[in-house]
Amino acid sequence: MAASALSLWSLFFAALALPAAFGNSEGDALYTLRRSLSDPDNVLQSWDPTLVNPCTWFHITCNQDNRVTRVDLGNSNLSGHLVPELGKLEHLQYLELYKNNLHGTIPAELGNLKNLISLDLYNNNITGTIPSQLGKLKSLVFLRINDNQLTGPIPRELGGVSSLKVVDVSNNDLCGTIPTNGPFEHIPLNNFEHNPRLEGPELLGLASYDTNCS
Repeated sequence: MAASALSLWSLFFAALALPAAFGNSEGDALYTLRRSLSDPDNVLQSWDPTLVNPCTWFHITCNQDNRVTRVDLGNSNLSGHLVPELGKLEHLQYLELYKNNLHGTIPAELGNLKNLISLDLYNNNITGTIPSQLGKLKSLVFLRINDNQLTGPIPRELGGVSSLKVVDVSNNDLCGTIPTNGPFEHIPLNNFEHNPRLEGPELLGLASYDTNCS
């Protein structure tokens, strides 16, 4: 009986500790982002790593289980780069970092965010390629990464994301051809414009998919 009671108490306290453990893990990931950013307007002043979880931080939204679902840092005069640790926010639905001065690349680890609905990184100075891992985001509806300095092709894997409704990659330096499969069938061509090395829709046969593209 004593051993059984002890086991029950152990389970009880373990259950109590779960939200805190999740919160600390997500808080650590977000605080890693904070340390990678310059914040002249003190937008991130409330991001205190000593708190049990980040749900009390400004610009962070959590669900009823204290899991981070939204990061709202658009138009916040932030500079710096994104961090791979963002891929640990497994319940994240909205990642809003548009209209800042971010540089560096899009971490491939963002492909782990299986609940992500909106990825808004437009109007920054992000370089590198669009990670093919974004094709794993089967809940993604909005992908707006226009007005950056992205290079390389549009990953074919994105054609398998049937939930996609809005894709904007205009004003970058992408190459290859514009996909027309899956969700791309309904994306207007002006959402691809001002990519000097991007060829016309591959359905028209104007170029093979990866011609002169790297």
